[in-house]
Amino acid sequence: MNRNEKQQAVEELNSTLSSSESVVVCHYKGLTVKDITEFRAQLRAEGGTFKVTKNTLAKLASEGTSYEGLKDLFTGPTGIAVSNDPVAAAKVAYNFAKENNNLVILGGGLGTKVLDVAGVEALAKLPSLDEVRAKLAALLVAPATKIARVVAAPAVQLVNVTKAQGETA
Repeated sequence: MNRNEKQQAVEELNSTLSSSESVVVCHYKGLTVKDITEFRAQLRAEGGTFKVTKNTLAKLASEGTSYEGLKDLFTGPTGIAVSNDPVAAAKVAYNFAKENNNLVILGGGLGTKVLDVAGVEALAKLPSLDEVRAKLAALLVAPATKIARVVAAPAVQLVNVTKAQGETA
């Protein structure tokens, strides 16, 4: 890479890091091209991306972003999984690492918070944004459903009593 290409790569990675909600830094040594392609496809399905990075360029790109604290993680064969959903990158990386021992999670970041491996694992176990929205919608609908049942209960009981009277007569 010449100087201009390096500068462009740093700017692109800086832009990616600046616009991402979460970042997971991984070692990918031992992964085949097929494995990396599968990992990228899983991330893409969740709205994320995975980029293999040069460590010096990644350190430069992280400057001025909320992920500046991740600089120490950029050693060895490093890749960065990013997503706009706060838990998607962590969830996909964690699940993929469980299936494939060659993907090693080093740490990550959520907003301005730097996460260690345990933090990424805890983040991965949280429900996704869509799951939280679905649960919230169910909670909002539940009171109305309960009120409808309570209001309808006397009418149902009256019908049952009338029906029982009719059967005994």
